[in-house]
Amino acid sequence: MITVDTHIIIWDALRPEMLTAKAKKAIDVANRSDGIIFCEISLWEIAMLLKKKRIEVQTSYLEFINMVRASNKYIFQGITPEIAELTTQLPDEINLDPADRIIASTAIITNTSLVTADENLRSSKKVRTIW
Repeated sequence: MITVDTHIIIWDALRPEMLTAKAKKAIDVANRSDGIIFCEISLWEIAMLLKKKRIEVQTSYLEFINMVRASNKYIFQGITPEIAELTTQLPDEINLDPADRIIASTAIITNTSLVTADENLRSSKKVRTIW
């Protein structure tokens, strides 16, 4: 099982060439085993990116999300009390973006590696990452 950052979800769906070979392999292995954690905060991030036209799709948000959901063995993960508490304890090196802190905390609490291209997250000693 792995956790994926929001941009990984988007790249896997729309621009798979942006993923590294290691990221693609991790997604493939997780799809064939126990799945991929999709943090529910990513639903909001994707909605905002579509609204701001930072990504564009030829369908509605809900249709896009349903297609994404069907594309991988995603397991939706909400914010638990443990995840919420950990977000407040992470060092500033993670950065102060609430979504990134939630996603990083989810990976730590679930004891999974986080697939991400984010340099702040990858350089942190608190989060195991794959890129």
